[in-house]
Amino acid sequence: MNRDKVKGLAEETKGKVKEVSGKVVDNKAMEHEDTSKKNAGKTKAAAADDKKSAKAPNTPKAQDATALLRRDHKIVSDLFDEYEKTNVKAKKKSLVSQICADLTIHAQIEEEIFYPAVKAALKDKEMVPEATVEHATLKDLIAEVEGVEPDGEEFDAKIKVLSEYVKHHVKEEQNEMFPKAKESKLDMMELGAQIASRKEELVAERSR
Repeated sequence: MNRDKVKGLAEETKGKVKEVSGKVVDNKAMEHEDTSKKNAGKTKAAAADDKKSAKAPNTPKAQDATALLRRDHKIVSDLFDEYEKTNVKAKKKSLVSQICADLTIHAQIEEEIFYPAVKAALKDKEMVPEATVEHATLKDLIAEVEGVEPDGEEFDAKIKVLSEYVKHHVKEEQNEMFPKAKESKLDMMELGAQIASRKEELVAERSR
């Protein structure tokens, strides 16, 4: 092969190398641009998600209906214990006010949501009606102490009777009704959501 042909072939090869190199550079530039756009897109998406997270309210964790009702029982029980330990009149009045409010809301939620659901699911004709009658007596006891000044031993005795009656009612619910409700086909989480929502409404109404 003569020098001119070799030179021409070398020049041609150099030209092709430049052409291919140019394409590679262009491709890399395009890939870099695409990557930059994608990263920018991801950054915007991440920022949007962060905004959503920042704006989203703290959703309370869903709970089983009986777990919510048991928690109410525990709160009221603790309030009764506090009452027994104090001799301060103002403190007693505050505790009784909270006890009456909590029991009233709790009873209303059970009567509106929990009891009808349990009665239908279990085809019950005894347990729920009995609990409803106990609620009526409970409301009578609440009426005797709600808004009344804690004026001595007689008032303390009424709170003691109310406490013992609540304990009896709670024991029957937690040992009999709740286990049967959980064994039924009731969606306890959905029922819990209804109870939590209704409780928020009733608490808000009482605070107005």
